[in-house]
Amino acid sequence: MVIVFVVLVLAVFGGLHWYVWRRMVRDTTARPGTARRVGTALVVGGPFLMFAAIASERGGAPFWLQQVLAWPGFLWMAFSLYLLLALLVGEVVRPLFRRVLERRPTPAVEPVGVREDAPVRTRVPDLEAESTSQTESSSGTGTGAETGAGAESGAKPGSAETPEPAATGPSRRLFVSRVVGGAAAAAAVGTVGYGTYGVLRGPKVKRVTVPLAKLPRSAHGYRIAVVSDVHLGPVLGRGFAQKVVDTINSTQPDLIAVVGDLVDGSVKDLGPAAAPLAQLKARHGSFFVTGNHEYFSGAEEWVARVRELGLRPLENVRTELADFDLAGVNDVAGEDEGQGPDFVKALGDRDRSRACVLLAHQPVQIHDSVDHGVDLQLSGHTHGGQLWPGNLIADQANPTLAGLERYGDTQLYVSRGAGAWGPPTRVGAPSDITVVELASRQA
Repeated sequence: MVIVFVVLVLAVFGGLHWYVWRRMVRDTTARPGTARRVGTALVVGGPFLMFAAIASERGGAPFWLQQVLAWPGFLWMAFSLYLLLALLVGEVVRPLFRRVLERRPTPAVEPVGVREDAPVRTRVPDLEAESTSQTESSSGTGTGAETGAGAESGAKPGSAETPEPAATGPSRRLFVSRVVGGAAAAAAVGTVGYGTYGVLRGPKVKRVTVPLAKLPRSAHGYRIAVVSDVHLGPVLGRGFAQKVVDTINSTQPDLIAVVGDLVDGSVKDLGPAAAPLAQLKARHGSFFVTGNHEYFSGAEEWVARVRELGLRPLENVRTELADFDLAGVNDVAGEDEGQGPDFVKALGDRDRSRACVLLAHQPVQIHDSVDHGVDLQLSGHTHGGQLWPGNLIADQANPTLAGLERYGDTQLYVSRGAGAWGPPTRVGAPSDITVVELASRQA
């Protein structure tokens, strides 16, 4: 069954890239040549680099190789998506464009140098020259001269002078294909370029107020900086981590919550990239829970590493702060390693008269939070869809795609995340660091 699924996926993937090749390469080139060979190489090489980038990251290839493959491979992933979407839009525009061109009148070609009222110029034979020509012809030397004279005159005797036909340009079909293909490529480049710039410049700060019925008046206005899905890796490195840290510190939070998917790689490769996390500053400290990508990257080593950097990992545990309980559970991906979430261990014996804030990477854990009387769950994981129209799929796979929603007596806030997985690109889902301000209903 798995083999059939893989074959089906590859067939669909190959068919889509064949369609891209047909519209962008075959239909825009008049004949085989350099342009067609270069275009074919791009359409074939792009997917190869994409799969190589994913395989090198998941397979633990040398980090330098991951970095070499990541940029072209992952950017092709985003570019090919928007190129395909633009070409599909072009299928609607193409027949309309051709119809407009067909309705345009073809301008008449007027012979140059000929007037209707002018007498037709004819060549009058020169008797003396003709006599000479006949003499030369009889001696065997006149043929070449007569041919040259005829070519020089450019017209036969008695005929009107007519212009040479103008060179014809590309056909309408070829012209339309080139215009539509060029517009599709420009749209895809612009979309990916802008989306990549949005990620590389760093996340913006978003502020949300969350009222909690059990929160005492003394905690009214308590600020929690929530950051998720930083995804340090072959593309986003130490410089990006520094931007995230500086942005968080600029909000002057009371507490910092890092809710998973901090890294895509081993401590050996990404330890230096994560070093700026030691600069995080908050009155009540910084806390961390694992995401699914930590379990692809060596979760135990990363838990130890973030502890060295000054963050406190919450592995199915709870800590009692002055005004509310703060708890954290492992990600569901840890179940395969016997390190999955344990809500009973983290919340089973707590005093339910106190407000409780839970850090859990995936929004799907909200149902367990409701069962255990959690007041607020802070999550990430979804990226808000990251690349439109991926949000339509992500919305179906998660109870909340992004933002704040209520489930019974429990509220769930989902951050879109600070970084990006795969392509360092976001379209329709800007990155964020959220400052959640708790509000007491007793105030």
